[in-house]
Amino acid sequence: MIVKRIHLKDTYGIRKKVLGIENVESSYLFEGDTESGTFHLGAFIENNLVSVASFYFNRNSKFNIDNQYQLQGMATLEDFRKQGLSRELLNVAFPIIKQNFCNLVWCNARIEAAPFYQKLGFEISGDEFDVENIGKHILMYREIN
Repeated sequence: MIVKRIHLKDTYGIRKKVLGIENVESSYLFEGDTESGTFHLGAFIENNLVSVASFYFNRNSKFNIDNQYQLQGMATLEDFRKQGLSRELLNVAFPIIKQNFCNLVWCNARIEAAPFYQKLGFEISGDEFDVENIGKHILMYREIN
């Protein structure tokens, strides 16, 4: 398995399959995808892209830190789950984020994914909330030292 930076369009196929997004480009093009500072990572097994994550230079006003990154669109193809791919995407992302003079990463995590993020040092902030057509989420964050 190898993790490397990928082009935005490389995320589309997995986003559609895993995140249940409509087959219309505007539905799997997230706000911030093309902004300066955004980067996308992919995990490859035998040269096949099987997991993706996107990171946005985006400040959440709930945190009293100026420079922050948001994680969004992390998705792994079903046949490749539970193999540590998402963990490796984050392990590659953290030093990149730190290089960009940021020391906080946050995400709106699906409730069922919260234990995964907690194992990687993320903490819960606030109460559960609904994301329309997707389900219950929780705001989570991790400081990067």
